[in-house]
Amino acid sequence: MAKRATDEDGAIVIKKYANRRLYNTGTSSYITLDDLAKMTRDGVDFKVLDAKTGEDITHTILTQIIMEEESSGGEQMLPIGFLRQLISMYGNSMQSMMPAYLDAMMDNFRANQAKLHESFMARAQGTPFAKIAETNMAMMRAASDALMPKRGEKATSSASPSAAKNSDEIAELRAQMAAMQKKLDDLGQ
Repeated sequence: MAKRATDEDGAIVIKKYANRRLYNTGTSSYITLDDLAKMTRDGVDFKVLDAKTGEDITHTILTQIIMEEESSGGEQMLPIGFLRQLISMYGNSMQSMMPAYLDAMMDNFRANQAKLHESFMARAQGTPFAKIAETNMAMMRAASDALMPKRGEKATSSASPSAAKNSDEIAELRAQMAAMQKKLDDLGQ
C-alpha cells in the first residue's frame, strides 16, 4: 500500500533521504530548501520526516532555512543582541516557556500590524483625502512588505544598485504619510 501524501493533520509529508534530497509526497517530486521556504511563506503546512527512521525533523529543516536566509548576503532579520539572548535561554529554567512565548509574540505583532492598517483606513474614510490616504497606505504596505515579507512573499536583496533609491523613496513616502496624517488630524478637529 502506498504511503499517504499527507499526515493525519493534513500536512504534506516531505521525506528527507540520506543523500540530503527532499521528496514532496504531495507532488511526487524532489524539492529544495528554497521550495520549502516558499511553501512556508505561502502558509502550506508540511512535515519533514527522515526517510529511513521516520523521525520528524521539521524543526531542524526550518532552522536550516532560517540559517540560509540569514547568511544569504541579504538583509538580516535577527539582530545579534536577540540571537545572544536567545542562545542564553538554552538550559535556562525559562527555556520550556520560550516557544509558546515567541509564537504568541509573532501572532501579536502580525495582529497589531493589521489593526494599525484598519485604524488608519477607518480614520481616513469620509475625508477629502481618503483616496490619497488609501494610495499612500498601499505604498506604505508595499514598502513594509519589502522590508518584512509576509507569508507567501520574499524580501528582495538590499544589495541591488537601486536599494539606495528605494530607501530614499520610502523615506519620502514616510514624510508624505506624516504630512497627510497631520492634515487628517487637523480636519478631524
